[in-house]
Amino acid sequence: MSSKSKILQILEKNRETYVSGEELAQQLQISRSAIWKAISELKKEGYQIISVTNKGYCLSDETDVISAEGIGPYLTYGSQDMIHVFKTVDSTNLVAKKMALEQAPHGTVILSEEQTAGRGRMGRSFHSPAGSGIYMSFILRPNLTSNDAVLITTAASVAVARAIEEVTQIHTGIKWVNDIYINGKKICGILTEALTDFESGGIESIILGIGINFSTAVSCFPESIQQKVDSLFHEKPAGITRNQIIAAIINHVLSLCNHLQDRSFIEEYKARSIVLGKEIEVIQGTNSEKATAIDIDKNGGLIIKKQDGTITSLHSGEISIRGDFAS
Repeated sequence: MSSKSKILQILEKNRETYVSGEELAQQLQISRSAIWKAISELKKEGYQIISVTNKGYCLSDETDVISAEGIGPYLTYGSQDMIHVFKTVDSTNLVAKKMALEQAPHGTVILSEEQTAGRGRMGRSFHSPAGSGIYMSFILRPNLTSNDAVLITTAASVAVARAIEEVTQIHTGIKWVNDIYINGKKICGILTEALTDFESGGIESIILGIGINFSTAVSCFPESIQQKVDSLFHEKPAGITRNQIIAAIINHVLSLCNHLQDRSFIEEYKARSIVLGKEIEVIQGTNSEKATAIDIDKNGGLIIKKQDGTITSLHSGEISIRGDFAS
């Protein structure tokens, strides 16, 4: 770890508290001039660091730059060393796939301040402007059958909902299969992709992508979706950082990965569902039909009642809720 990273880690752990240059120099065994140089570099990177003579350096609470050093103090699962942060990428899922093929371990996390080609389900794009969202992907290597692997998406939805509520006290709902909503509008999408071994047919790794609109102004989204989406906050909040939410997501995702097969999260998924009991439109390929959402099965499938009275379980496709809001 570089001196700059070590200084940032100390400032993050002591956010809004002054740390003297002398204390930093002694702790890191480097010169005061080296500290000044590192602080200057951090300021150029967007960190709001207050420098006061005879008091030292203080990381302002208004600073909201994603970093492994800022996430680390809040982790209870995973490792700071397995977090990789970029300024901009095409897609965190694409970066994760490349790293997975290079044998990056279970629990590796890729983050970026911006995605230039963020992706959602069904080949859609995911709008990912710089500095106002959370764009992250996990490399997961759970010991699962292909049938149980579908539970990753269900568990991830619960993990994200828990993390947001834990840090912000904002309650969220889940729209099957994996979108997170607040007040009828989407604030988060989840994209799960599997890398398989062609010889064995088994799953080598799962790439779990999560995109959250943290403080993106609605006007920044394409006009075609402005009525359907929202952000957690309409301006950057005081006292809450993206790093805190990211750490909470890492904690809950990795924790639930250890309990996938006991399906303990399914009941919470049901409780957070915003579709159960609703009239819906089921969209599969070019076909669509009306139905009623009645339950979630043990594998995260949506149990529906068709208009002819037939009851079946959905494990693919999309739904929209009729009469409430667009999909």
